[in-house]
Formats: sequence, C-alpha cells, structure tokens
Amino acid sequence: MKRWVDLSIALLILTGCSSNDAAPVKEPKEQMVAKELNTPWAMERVDDTFYITERPGHIVKIEDGKVTRQNITLSEPLATASEAGLLGFVLAPDFAASNTAYAYYTYESTEGQFNRIVELSYNQKAWREKKILLDKIPSGTYHHGGRLKIGPDNKLYATAGDASEPDNAQDKTQLAGKILRLNLDGSVPADNPETDSYVYSYGHRNPQGLVWLGKTLYASEHGNSAHDEINRIEAGKNYGWPVIEGTEEKQGMETPLFTSGNDTTWAPSGMAASGDKLYVAALRGTAIVEFDLKTKKQRKIVSDVGRIRDVMLIDHTLYFITNNRDGRGTPQEDDDRLMKTTMAD
Repeated sequence: MKRWVDLSIALLILTGCSSNDAAPVKEPKEQMVAKELNTPWAMERVDDTFYITERPGHIVKIEDGKVTRQNITLSEPLATASEAGLLGFVLAPDFAASNTAYAYYTYESTEGQFNRIVELSYNQKAWREKKILLDKIPSGTYHHGGRLKIGPDNKLYATAGDASEPDNAQDKTQLAGKILRLNLDGSVPADNPETDSYVYSYGHRNPQGLVWLGKTLYASEHGNSAHDEINRIEAGKNYGWPVIEGTEEKQGMETPLFTSGNDTTWAPSGMAASGDKLYVAALRGTAIVEFDLKTKKQRKIVSDVGRIRDVMLIDHTLYFITNNRDGRGTPQEDDDRLMKTTMAD
C-alpha cells in the first residue's frame, strides 16, 4: 500500500512540475517601441529602422529602441495653423541607395499659406529639401490632407483637403479636396484622368489615409462632424463632397464602402491592409478600426491608448503611433508613442 501512495505522490509532483514548465508566458496586448515623440504624423520603415515625421518640424529615427530626433531644412517656414506642419512622408523605393524621400508640408510665405510636396535628401544625420515637386496646394484654417504614398504603379499619391472651402472639392481646376497623382519627378503622369492635371479623384473633404490591396486603392476621409468615410478610389471619380456625404446618393457621385453615420465620428487617418481587411487609425475614435471588405463588418482592435494617427502592418505585427499631444487629446505617460501589437493569423 505504501508503495502505491509513494508512486501517486511522485506522479503528482512530476505532473505539477511539467504543467508549470509548459505554462505560456502571456505577452502584453500592446508594447511600446519608442516614447516621448512630439506630435508624430507619418511613419516609414526600412529594415528594422523607423522614420517618423513630427509636425513641428523633425524626422525621428528609431533604431533598436533608440530615438534620434533629426533636423530637416525646408525652403519655407512651417505653418503653425491647426493640423498643419510637417505631415506626409514616404521613402523612395531605392532609398537604401539614393537616400531620397518625399514629404508634404504646410508653409507660410508672403503670398499666404499653402501645402507643397517636395523631394528630400538624407545624409544619415539630417534631411534637406532638394526639389519642389508640386507647390501651392491650397491650405486654410483646417483640412490640409497630407498623406503621401507610393502606389504599386510607382506613382506618388497625395491627399489634399478642401482647405476649409467646401466648393474647392468639386472644382477640378483646384488642387484642394482631391487625391493627387504624380510621377516621382513631379511631372503629371500621361495616364492621369485628365491631360496635364494632377487630379486623380475629387469631391473629397479631408482625406488622410491611403492604402492598396493589390492594385485597388482605398482612402479614409474626415466627414463633416460625423459621416466619416472609407472609400474605394477609382481614377476620375467624384466622391461627392460637399453635395452628398455618408450614405446619400446622387448620379455621377460615389457612396463610401463604410461610413460612421450621423452620430459617430472616427476622424480616420493612416491605413494598412491585409487580405480582405483594412486597418484604419482613428483620432476621435481613439482606436484602430478593422473593416472587413467581405462581411462589411467593423470592430475596434486597439482602443486603450488614445488618439491614433498612423498605422503600419508588417507580417503579423501592427505598428501604430499615438497623437495625444496634438492639442486635442489627453496625453498619457510617455506620449506620444510608437507601439506594436501582434495580430492573429
């Protein structure tokens, strides 16, 4: 009898040890990569190094957790208007060899306040404006747009807000209230919807996100108080503002794939995509919102870090930057931050 008791105790001890050894370590839902950023707006990554624009006028390099704030020399002083400053940023496809990037910024001159798209050169320590690609994009009190992305066609796309003048969006002779498409040297692509025009699509209020799934372009757009939109963008199409918004319809104008409705606002900004899903940074929505293009459903997947300005998906890791120090948020400890979370397969 004693032999069976001793054997049972031994088995219990062994089982307990085995169970403890196999217990998985629970990782935090979100992890901080870098902290104390100053109103970040757009981020890029090459290899394991991040480059992030800050609206007051720096580009932050983040490598192995080390944050280096780099100077950028521009030909005009940055505007200090609300929502303005150093905004969109994208690295050239051959950045590793050319040290070339592109930026979108709001500036002040003797002629007024405008947005422009420029080519930048990088010397490993600082950045300098090398060439103006497109100038005098209208800028107002609000609604500067500002997102830059290079598409699968190797063209440079930019979002331009309506500059607080809604009628700009329907005027195709104006650059405001549009999604613009450029060659990387600043010339007009020969296959743009209209000859000698940078306008790719129009009728936009304040678009701030661009992403492709395959060759299909999607954009996020701030609505008027509510009625935020996620749109599938097609060349030459009219997206309605200020004639229609939200679920409203009119012949010759596009209705969004998703809208926040009458009572909700996301204030959507940067976008990422994978499979049949779009991931959108939401400022007033204080979340990353996942939009399923197949089921037409949406859900929040990050919602406890405050305002989120930009998002990037690499393999199964979702990176994002908070924007709680932009004057409209409630800063948390260590804000603003670059963070990451692991996505399910």
